[in-house]
Amino acid sequence: MSRRTIFTEQAPRAIGPYSQGVQVGNLVFTAGQTGVDPATGQLVAGGIVEQTRQALRNVQAILEAAGCSLADVAKTTVFLTDMNDFQAMNGVYAEFFPVAPPARSTVQVGALPLGARIEIEAVAFKPIEDKQG
Repeated sequence: MSRRTIFTEQAPRAIGPYSQGVQVGNLVFTAGQTGVDPATGQLVAGGIVEQTRQALRNVQAILEAAGCSLADVAKTTVFLTDMNDFQAMNGVYAEFFPVAPPARSTVQVGALPLGARIEIEAVAFKPIEDKQG
């Protein structure tokens, strides 16, 4: 089974020894994405709504670099530093997954890199292209 590293300038660069995404066979795994603007390397201004929107845009960019879309996502994990942000996060999340949303786990964590309030990772299914002619 082949393994391919995914990289795009449309998502923040890794701040450690990890890849933005990895494809193994027909599965694509994204690294956790926070609300960091890839153009500035800084968290977006605002609160949980803005950070959630940017985190999902970052996940989307990595998936697109792998040849997938948000519609291909089978599972996400959402990490919140404050579970009181759940409803606001959920409202933005629903904008990105309006129909047949993926399975999801949401957990509260003590802290996230750069003081982020949210981090989201995804696992997507990428159909293997038919090589027949």
